[in-house]
Amino acid sequence: MNIVCLDMEGVLVPEIWIAFAEETGIPELKLTTRDEPDYDKLMNYRIKILKEHGLGLKEIQDVIAKIDLMPGAKEFLDELRSITQVIILSDTFEQFATPLMKKLDWPTIFCNTLEVAENGEITGFRMRCPQSKLTTVKALQSIGYDTIASGDSFNDLGMIQASKAGFLFKSTDAIKNDYPDIPAYEEYSELLDAIKKAL
Repeated sequence: MNIVCLDMEGVLVPEIWIAFAEETGIPELKLTTRDEPDYDKLMNYRIKILKEHGLGLKEIQDVIAKIDLMPGAKEFLDELRSITQVIILSDTFEQFATPLMKKLDWPTIFCNTLEVAENGEITGFRMRCPQSKLTTVKALQSIGYDTIASGDSFNDLGMIQASKAGFLFKSTDAIKNDYPDIPAYEEYSELLDAIKKAL
C-alpha cells in the first residue's frame, strides 16, 4: 500500500512568505526553509519582524487570498489522487493553508497552527510534532504504508530520504548539488512519471 507525501509551498503553491515579503516590501521575510534549515529559528525570526512592523494574521491572509496555484499544480494533484492516496505534509499553518486547499479541491493536509492574539497579532506557533514531515512518514510506515515523498527544501529531505522513493521538485541548485543522489525534477509531468514508476 502506497501513500504519496507532498510538500505544499514551492511544490503546489508559491512560497507564502515570499509573496508577503513582496507585497509589504519587507525583504527580510523572503527567507524560507530553502535558506534556513532550523524551522523554529526561522518562525521566531518572522514573528519578530511582523511585530516590528505591526503586521498580523489578517495582513498575511489578505495576501494569501490573492495567491494562485502554481501552473499545472491542480491537474497534477488531481491525476495523482486518481491513482493513489496523497497527503500534503507542510510546515505551514492551518490559518494559511485553508484557502489554498480550497483551490486544490480539499486534499488532506497535515500542518501546524499559529497562536494568535485577539487583536490578530501572531504571538507564537504550535508544531504538530518534532520534525513533522519525517515523523509523519515514519508513522505512516509503521501502520503498513510505503511512502513516496517529494519536496523542494531542507525540511523535506528527511521524509524524502526515509521513503521508498523520494524526489526533489523545483528545488535550489545548492540543495540539488548537496544531494545528487536524489532525483530532481522541474516539471509536473516528470514528477508524475517518476511517482507512477515507484508505485
